[in-house]
Amino acid sequence: MMAVVSSHALNAVDGSHAGGIAVRLINLDTGETLFDAAMDEDGRLVQEIADPKPTARYEMVFQTGAYWENRVAQAHGIRIMDEIAVRFTMPDPAGRYHVPLILSPHGYSLWCSTEHG
Repeated sequence: MMAVVSSHALNAVDGSHAGGIAVRLINLDTGETLFDAAMDEDGRLVQEIADPKPTARYEMVFQTGAYWENRVAQAHGIRIMDEIAVRFTMPDPAGRYHVPLILSPHGYSLWCSTEHG
């Protein structure tokens, strides 16, 4: 079975797509990294996950520090947030799990939605 994990990141400061952000998905129960990828230039990410365990806990980490590195100093001062982590489960091994993200240099909003396979 294959699940799909996806995301879309938007820059809340100027409304643009937040492309190039590195994203890692880790199975917290085993410590295995399931993917280490980056969002495309439109701030989108789609990754297939082979045989996810319905009872496992997963952590998706967005490395936002590098994204803001050159953007913040000019207009927003010191950046203190370096990464965003979200923990979730994938109870349907054929499901689609979407984690959209709206970010700013000092905060973020995210939510998860699911579609069953």
